[in-house]
Amino acid sequence: MNTDVMTIREVAEYLKLTEKAAYRLAADGTIPGFKVGGAWRFRKGDIDDWIEARKLRSRKGGADHLDEDHR
Repeated sequence: MNTDVMTIREVAEYLKLTEKAAYRLAADGTIPGFKVGGAWRFRKGDIDDWIEARKLRSRKGGADHLDEDHR
């Protein structure tokens, strides 16, 4: 079954982050996600939208960036 819901491991791989960094970003609300039974889940479309919004902010000279701890 093809689904657009990703686990913390899958979103970390997709964003080229460690799982620990992805968890921190999810827990502090930086990346859009939700919990199911205590486990983080992410819709790929929401993550793609989040990436596009970050790209737009960076083009406008925004200071929106990941801390070194999140890489």
